Amino acid sequence: MINNAALLRKPTLTGENLRLVPLSPRHAESFWRATQDPESRRLTGSRRDFTLADIEHWCATRADQPERLDLAIEDLDGRYLGELALIDLDRDSRSAAFRIALAPTAAGRGLGTEATRLLLDHAFTAVGLHRVHLEVFDYNPRAQRAYQKAGFTLEGRLRQAHHWDGQWHDTLLMAALATEWRAATPTPAAT
Repeated sequence: MINNAALLRKPTLTGENLRLVPLSPRHAESFWRATQDPESRRLTGSRRDFTLADIEHWCATRADQPERLDLAIEDLDGRYLGELALIDLDRDSRSAAFRIALAPTAAGRGLGTEATRLLLDHAFTAVGLHRVHLEVFDYNPRAQRAYQKAGFTLEGRLRQAHHWDGQWHDTLLMAALATEWRAATPTPAAT
């Protein structure tokens, strides 16, 4: 059963090097700057141009969304590192999609893996999800490795499903299951 309160109350989740906090208007400018980076756009497949006003509105409305969870990734000093979300909630199947976008300055430091693990723990232990899934492009092996380290397993491939810069690319399907997460995550008594 899905715990509605765990989706309605936007949590703050703290890890070793970062924290996940409710996405809010104070993140808008940093979020917008990250959407302007060409490499970030390529890795996320983002084609749409967003204005700062678009992002400000987006950030201002996230706290009111009962069917999704949008969080900013910050370092422990409060600097913006990116954002992530649980979206496309399927209550009957207790599943949701996952997405993450790191700011260019945060890439390559293991922060995506840490942020993903924090959100998966919340999704499985607090929200009550059974499955969290994602899509990643074949030309993003760094993200694929981070997702695997965080607990995702490759499930399939959509061949030539993504067209970018004149070339066709495969989209990889990955998922994490609560049963596997619990088996791989030590309980407090076991540590």
